[in-house]
Formats: sequence, C-alpha cells, structure tokens
Amino acid sequence: MNKLILGLLLTIVPFIELRGGLSFLILHAKEQGLTIWPFLILVLIINSLVVLLVYFFLDQIHHRLLRNKFYERKFNNYLRRSQNKIKRFQRHHKKLGFIALTLFTAIPLPITGAYSATLISWLTGLNRVKSFISIVLGLMISETIILLITLGLI
Repeated sequence: MNKLILGLLLTIVPFIELRGGLSFLILHAKEQGLTIWPFLILVLIINSLVVLLVYFFLDQIHHRLLRNKFYERKFNNYLRRSQNKIKRFQRHHKKLGFIALTLFTAIPLPITGAYSATLISWLTGLNRVKSFISIVLGLMISETIILLITLGLI
C-alpha cells in the first residue's frame, strides 16, 4: 500500500489519529526528501473532518446501533474507561470554558484526540460550533507537538 494512503488512513483510526498518522507521514516525507507542510495541512483537515463525522454518527446512527448487544457492550465499555476523564472535564469546564476542551485535545496521548473530545462535547451538550473550534485548535497544538517530537526538536 502506498505510504501516503497508509499515513492518511492512520489519521482516521481511533486512538491512533493525528499522533500516529502525522508521525508516519513526517518520517515518510523526510525519507523521500519531500516537504512536510502539505502533510501537516492534510492531516489537520482530515482529523477536523473526523469531528463532523463523529457528531453525525452520534446523532444519526448511534441510537440505532444501541439495539445491537455487541455494539452496546463495546460503547458502554468505552464510556466506563472514559468516565473519569469526562467527569474531570466537566469539573474543569465550568472554570475554564472551552479552553478545557482545547487543552484536552492538545495533549497527544491515547484517548485525548478528536474522537474523545467530540464524544465529551456531545455527552455534555456543549455548543457544537464552539466545540468544533476548540477541538481544531487543540488538534493544531497537538500537531505542533507531534511535529517537534518527530523531528527530534523536543
């Protein structure tokens, strides 16, 4: 498989997302002598579209899938694992507002990417436009951190 396509696909895989896809693409670009800027922009756009896709999924498809026992069990397990992060977010959200959502998304660790941030926004009923902006800002910060780490500058 083409390394570019693989890197872009990694960008949309939950728990790998921007962290894995961008690192893979930066290393590929360095290996091929390519400029990394188009990859940075493309990964940001794709990961931003994930936010919209997750909102659509949660609004339109999730409720239907909850009728399936396997899906319901997997979703509930994910919620249980994420519950503490969601509770902490809710406590801090009242103090920090949408900055908390940006900071949550900016941390390049598993369970802190676009999927989880969107789920938190959806579960807590936050304003979607403000949430989208906060999450994209967090993705930009995370992307910068990943870039610096991958290039060995941090």
